[in-house]
This record gives sequence, C-alpha cells and structure tokens, in this order.
Amino acid sequence: MKFSSTTLFFAIGVGPAIAFTNPSSLLATPTTTTTTSLQAEHSSNNVFSTFCATAAMSALLWGSPAIIAEQSATHQLPFGLSEVVEHNLVASAKEMASGSGSRVNKDAESLLRYGLPINSKEVRELQVNLEVIKQDVTSKRKGSAIDGAKKVKSILASKKAAKMASVCRDPSICTDTMKEIDAAMDPLTAAMKISQDSFTGSLDERDALVKASNIQEKTAKLLTTLEEQMVPEGYKTPVPSIYSDLPQLERRATIEMVIKKPTANEKFDIDGVNFAEAKMTMIIDGYTSPVTGGNFVDLVSKGFYDNMAIQRSDGFVVQTGNPDGEAVGYTGGKPSKSIGQGPKGERLIPCEITVVGDKGPFYETTIEDEGRGGEATVLPFSSYGALGWARDEYDPNSGSSQFFWLLFDSDLTPAGKNVLDGRYPCFGYVVEGATFLQDVKEGDIIVSAKVTEGLEYLKQGSSSS
Repeated sequence: MKFSSTTLFFAIGVGPAIAFTNPSSLLATPTTTTTTSLQAEHSSNNVFSTFCATAAMSALLWGSPAIIAEQSATHQLPFGLSEVVEHNLVASAKEMASGSGSRVNKDAESLLRYGLPINSKEVRELQVNLEVIKQDVTSKRKGSAIDGAKKVKSILASKKAAKMASVCRDPSICTDTMKEIDAAMDPLTAAMKISQDSFTGSLDERDALVKASNIQEKTAKLLTTLEEQMVPEGYKTPVPSIYSDLPQLERRATIEMVIKKPTANEKFDIDGVNFAEAKMTMIIDGYTSPVTGGNFVDLVSKGFYDNMAIQRSDGFVVQTGNPDGEAVGYTGGKPSKSIGQGPKGERLIPCEITVVGDKGPFYETTIEDEGRGGEATVLPFSSYGALGWARDEYDPNSGSSQFFWLLFDSDLTPAGKNVLDGRYPCFGYVVEGATFLQDVKEGDIIVSAKVTEGLEYLKQGSSSS
C-alpha cells in the first residue's frame, strides 16, 4: 500500500523538522542506493544520497506509529510503505544497529531496573558491574569478566552493602540476596577460568561460557529482587485525580501471551527451528505508566485480547487491539470524565509520558508539545519488543486498546533522540520470548493473554466496568 500525500516530518535526532508533502517520490530510491546510503560515511560524494535515505527512514519512523487518515479508518498505525521499500529500509537499519556497538542499552530487564523509583547510588554501581559481566561473557572478554566478578565481590564486602540494605523495605531480604550474588561470583569466576584454559572453539570452552552465562542470568534476577525491595513502602506514582475513573496499575504486572498460527500445520520458524506456538512474557510498568499499564492489564484480565488476530506486522512493529465492528477500541464501561469517549463509544486514555528526573508522568500532550524535545524518557523505545500504545497521529488522547511491539532497536535512534520516545507511551517490555516476534504475522491469533503476577496492583476506576 502506498503512502498518501499526508505530510511526514524529518525527525531523526534533535534537528529542525523538514516537511515532505510528497514522500512517495522520496521513497522511490532504488533498493541498492537506499541500503548503501544508510551505511555510507558522510562525505562530499554521498551527502545527497545519505540525506535522502535518512529522510526516508525518518518518514518511516514518524509515520509508522501514527494514523494516516487517508490510508485507514480503523487502525491507529498506518500500513505504511510499499513492501519492497519498507523491507529494505528496516533491514538496512537493523544491520547498522547490529554492528554499531553498545551505545544504547537494549537489555529489557536492565531498562526495567533503571525504571524503578529508587535512590541508591550503591546499587546502581552494583548493577553496572553485573551487567558488564554479561557483556563480557557474551563477547568472550574472559579476563574482563573475571575482573568484573572481583569488583562485585568488593562492593558487597564493603560498607556499600550495609547502605543498600538500609534502604530496603525488608533489610534481611536484601542482605540474603546480596549474599547469594556474592556467592555466585566464585563459580562464575571458575567457569571463566576454565574457558580461558580451553582451546578456542572447543566444547569445553562453550560449556564453560554457557555455565558462566547461566550464573550471570541468575545474579541478574537476584539484582532485580534487590532493587525492587528498595522501592519505598506504599509508593505510588502521582496521578492527577481527574483520571481516577480509569484503571491504574500501582506497581508492575507480568503478562503471559500465547500466539498461534491460524492453521494447525503452520509453525513459527525462528532461525530454522519450528515452534507450534509463540509464548511471550511481558513486564508491564505501573511506575512510569500507571494509566496506560492499568488500561492494558485491565483489558488482559477481561480477556479482551483472547482469540484476537494480529492486525499488522511489517518488520517495524507488530500490532493488534482493534476489535471487530465499527469501534477502533474497547467500548466497555463509562466514558472518562477527563477526556470523554471515542466516536463509537471507545474508552479513551490520555497520552502518558514520564521523563527522567520528573516525579511523575505528564498527560494529554507530548514531549515536543511540552518544549522538552531531546530529553530522555524513563522507559525508552530501545529494546526489541518494547511495548507502545497506539493513538491517532494528531490526538494524544485517542488511545484505547490498540498497542504495538516495536521490532526496531537501532542505535540510529538512541533514547531521547528518536521519534517514539516522548510521543507514544512505552509501558513495558517483552522479557522472555521476544525472538518469536520475528515470525509473528498478520492473521496469527492470540489464543490467550493472562496476568500471572501483579493483578493485585490493578486498581479499577469507576469507568472501567
């Protein structure tokens, strides 16, 4: 499907916006030229081609998460570029992202830890060292991983451990958790030393690295337990009282979702391995997105998404949430007193954005409208499988039930400098099974979505029946 003549904006980075009233001519660049331009160095020989390719990517990024009215009256994200151009633009950007280092934090669980409302420089120091070990093990920087384990043990043997325990709701839980982390560093170090002594590429090296990776993964989960204990007792993200009639999530919830192909003989092909179903675990964050997260958890608990088809999958996002019928969102309950309801009776929720350093979210506007473009959001769209809330392009309060998983985790669009952060709420991440999104297609069916943890943190509003 072609783009309409709707104006798109050149919005990568923090530079000025440039309007393109005829993006179809811009995006008609041949595939080879587009790919080359995205990967080329800026020089006098390719300034124009690089500009065109970057502008095309900008148009994709800006247009994709917003409605283009001429294209669709029912979906809150457009069906976008022609298949050939869209495929090659996204593939090229992914290729650049995969080879551009670690400038962007793409670890969903790490991002969630940084999103916790806690105040302990000691635990952040511990977190950095534990997460660097993960990178070192993955990239076979064996000596660095061993040094990292020593640093972790040094932190936990110092007065910093007592300071961390002192800010926990239950200091004994934190003390025991830190002891477990400390104890895990010894077998991790031993495994890394075995990998050092093994021949490169041997089974012994592989097995030792796998063991070290498993130990690091265990310590990362312990770190999450430690940091969650540091959230103050009774903490609630401040939400204006005018939204009290909407469901709100006061902490975090875990969602498990199972997706299947429409026919029994179809399988999910993930790197050559077939799976009968795609099972994903998602963490929904009520600290940064109490209204958005509450709305989603409420709909999941009602079974709203059960047996719903995936409605968009184009290599940039996977999206669903548009029910059968004329309405483009959930129609249960009473209209919100703050923003009313949609034209077909849809329950609407306000756009909800939380910026680093703020005490809580701001509502019914975007980061640009607030004059804060370029500032970082607490949960950025920088992880594969980031969850975003869909809405109409020019109406921040038009979200209802449509959401998307972002498949694009590019260093080209780092936190605070892309066209999603601060314009669309990021309300959680896929923490297990995100690779299944590679082969989730339009027409696949969500056979079940369940709240497995945290339902007790959902507070119903008067309009959420």
